[in-house]
Amino acid sequence: MLLSGLGPAGSHLVFHPFFSALAEDHQVIYVDLHGRGRSDHPDELTDLTFRDDVADVAALIEELGLGPVHVYGFSYGGLLGQALALDHGHLVRSLVLANSLHSPEMWQLNHANINRELANQAPEVWARIQELRAQGLPSTGPELREQFAAATKLVRFYHPDNAALLLNEPGARNMELYPVFVGADVDFVIGGEVARIPDFRPRLKEITAPTMVLAGRFDRALYPQLQREFVLHAPQFQFHVLERSGSFGHVEEPETVFALLREFWKAG
Repeated sequence: MLLSGLGPAGSHLVFHPFFSALAEDHQVIYVDLHGRGRSDHPDELTDLTFRDDVADVAALIEELGLGPVHVYGFSYGGLLGQALALDHGHLVRSLVLANSLHSPEMWQLNHANINRELANQAPEVWARIQELRAQGLPSTGPELREQFAAATKLVRFYHPDNAALLLNEPGARNMELYPVFVGADVDFVIGGEVARIPDFRPRLKEITAPTMVLAGRFDRALYPQLQREFVLHAPQFQFHVLERSGSFGHVEEPETVFALLREFWKAG
C-alpha cells in the first residue's frame, strides 16, 4: 500500500507508474487520500486532518480485507505509516519510511534546509524570495510558490532532469489544501494541521513491524543525517542510503529500490 507525499497535498501520481513494476509478484495499491487526487473532496478543507487520514487508511485496509499489508510511506505518507504501525499494528505487515519525517520539528528543518540550499546554490532565486517576503507575501502564495517550485529540481533530485519523469494531471496536488494543512508561511514557520502532528520519536521503539528507512544521498532537504535519526530512536529499524537519489529514490533508482523492497519483504 503506497501512501504519498509532496507534503500532505499529493496524490498517487508521485508513485505511478514506477511501482507497477512490482505488480508481477505483489498486489500494488495506489491510494489517494480524502481530498487529494481522484478521491472525493470535502466541502471544507479544514475538515481534513492527520488523524482522519490515519483512520481512513486503516478503514481502507479493513474494507478491502487486505490486512496486514506492506506499507510504503513517502514523505507525509511515512508519518501516516508510523501512526498506523503504532495504533493499528495488526494492519501493518511491514513499514518503509522513504525520505520521511518523524515530527513537526523535522518538517521545519526540512524547509530550513531547502532555504539554505537556495540561498547558496540559487542566490538569484533566493534574492527574489526575499524581495517578495519584504512585501508581506506568504510562502504559499502564487508569487513565492513559483520561486520555490523553480528550484525544486535542484534541491530534491540527484539529477535535475529526473524531475521530468514525474507524471502530472489536473488535481494531482491539491494546492488549495496545502496552506490550510501546513500553514500559509510554511517555508519559514509551520502551522495548521502539520504543527499538531505527534512527535513520534519517543514511540518509535514500540513499532514491532519490520521497518526500513530509505534516504537519498542527494536529498538536500531531508538529509541522510536526519533520516538516520529514525534508527537512533528505533535501533530495530533497517537503514539504507540510495547513492544516486535525492528525495525520489523510486524515480531515480527504481531498480535499486525495488530490489531492496523485495529482499526486505521476503525476509519479513
